[in-house]
Amino acid sequence: MDITPGRPLGRTGLKLSPIGFGAFKIGRNEGIKYRDGYELPTEEESASILNHVLDLGVNLIDTAPAYGISEERIGRGLKARRDSFVLSTKVGEVWEDGEGRYDFSAEAVDRSVDRSLRRLSTDRLDIVLVHSDGSDLEIRRRERRYWDTRAGRVTMPSPRARWTSV
Repeated sequence: MDITPGRPLGRTGLKLSPIGFGAFKIGRNEGIKYRDGYELPTEEESASILNHVLDLGVNLIDTAPAYGISEERIGRGLKARRDSFVLSTKVGEVWEDGEGRYDFSAEAVDRSVDRSLRRLSTDRLDIVLVHSDGSDLEIRRRERRYWDTRAGRVTMPSPRARWTSV
C-alpha cells in the first residue's frame, strides 16, 4: 500500500499525505483518557513503526512535548530520513512528573521550540501547533509575539503562515 503525498496544506508549500501518524502512543501511557491502558512499544518497536509508516507513504508525523518520550523516539528513529516527512509538534503544554502543565508565555514557547528541536534531532520544525487548554482568544492575542520569538527555527514557507489552536 502506498499513500502518495500531494495534498497541499493551504499556501504553505507543504504537501501532505491524506493521513498522518499521531505519535502519542509511542511516547506516553500515563495520565491518559483511554478507558484501557496499554504498554509502550520498545525503542526498537517504535523505530520500526515510524519507518513502516514512512514506507507506506504517510509523510506527516505529529507529536508534542506532552506526548512523553515521543519526540525523542522520533528523533532517534527517523533522523536519517528527516527530509522525507513533514514534522509537526506543539507548544503550550508539557508533561512532567505525571502531570500536564500549560504555559503560553513567549518565553515558554521559545523554550519549548528549543527543546523540541533538540529532542527531535533536527534543525527545523515544519509545523508548530498550539496545544490549547481552551483559552484560544488569549493565545491568539499573543500570536504575533510567538512568531517573533522563533525567527529562523520554525519553517515558515509562506508569509501567510499563522499559529492556530488545536
